[in-house]
Amino acid sequence: MNPSLNHVGLTVSSLDRSLAFYRDAVGLDVVLEQEKQGGYLSAITLYPGAHVRMAQLAARGGTRIELFEYVEPPGGGVPLEPANVGITHVCLLVDDIEGARRRLVEAGADAFSDPVPIDTGANAGGWGLYVRDPDGIVLELFQPPSG
Repeated sequence: MNPSLNHVGLTVSSLDRSLAFYRDAVGLDVVLEQEKQGGYLSAITLYPGAHVRMAQLAARGGTRIELFEYVEPPGGGVPLEPANVGITHVCLLVDDIEGARRRLVEAGADAFSDPVPIDTGANAGGWGLYVRDPDGIVLELFQPPSG
């Protein structure tokens, strides 16, 4: 196997709200939007009659984030905690972490803290921060060390 990363998928409660957040506040470009029902989607999810609205957005460098809103079956939610096994987070590389935090909070994100200086490891000298998007999905903002 010789894999490469195609996209990262996030299940959201409202595609419209998430598009506004990831497109307008985060600054990703919408590559495609579509609706899928049954067929292939039902086969891979094992949800008879599965029905989703989805969009793919591109980040700098070409990696895509895919937003999935399940119309059928309707999705539920549980609190997403960073320590829970199976949780994912998406790390966004930014050049102004405080400006990015402010912009995302104004768009409905909830910051765990103010930006934190990274004091150990390969990214020492940079800055990091976790925020929750409007659905509670954890995003990491990372500003690399200068120089």
